[in-house]
Amino acid sequence: MDNSERDESFEAFRKSFSYGDRNDLNFKFFKGLSDDDAASFLQTMLDQLGDAFDTGDVQPLIEAAIQAQVAGYTPGPDAPPPTFAYDHGPFTPARIPVADARVGLLATSGHFVAGDDPEPFGETAMTQAEAIERIGEFISESPVLSEIPSTTPTSELRVRHGGYDIRSAEMDPNVTFPIDRLREAHDDGRVGSLPDTFFSFPGATSQGRLRKVLPGWVARAHEESIDVMLLVPV
Repeated sequence: MDNSERDESFEAFRKSFSYGDRNDLNFKFFKGLSDDDAASFLQTMLDQLGDAFDTGDVQPLIEAAIQAQVAGYTPGPDAPPPTFAYDHGPFTPARIPVADARVGLLATSGHFVAGDDPEPFGETAMTQAEAIERIGEFISESPVLSEIPSTTPTSELRVRHGGYDIRSAEMDPNVTFPIDRLREAHDDGRVGSLPDTFFSFPGATSQGRLRKVLPGWVARAHEESIDVMLLVPV
């Protein structure tokens, strides 16, 4: 784009990484930084990048990004209270040891099995880019639960989610949907058994709409005789 076509403040630049036109969700935390802190971070990254040319060591770059993420996602002292607050624990203590339990998996990762696309909004073969562009529609619609046989090879898993950068999850589904790790735990005897079906859905949705569908999801999980559910928020 020609510079004459775009007059953008630094604040707008920062916020564009969080569901904006740049939408690089690796740097979504920019929105939580002040202009000064974001500028300082960029200067640090440039300095570290220059050093990496000479040393070949990118670890300082990674550490600088991690520290900036912590700063960007940590609520400030004057931050308003969270929209949703709970005064009770949402979990039920396990009735039996995990080594004897039937352990399920529910992730907000947006995974599904190849050939069983949930087809959001009735659209077939939606791309990740389209999901990012339509994030507002995902948030305003009821989520769709994908059922994934627990024996599914990772090569048969697909992922689509407008709310996070899926590149790592595409390379290794276990990053956000730890299906192999659970199977290994079962093979090692650390988990008693696995159900026939695991579950995933795109977590970019409203709490209100999620609450409406949860009773049906819970009933479906009970059909699998699950004792312990591994919840993976993404």
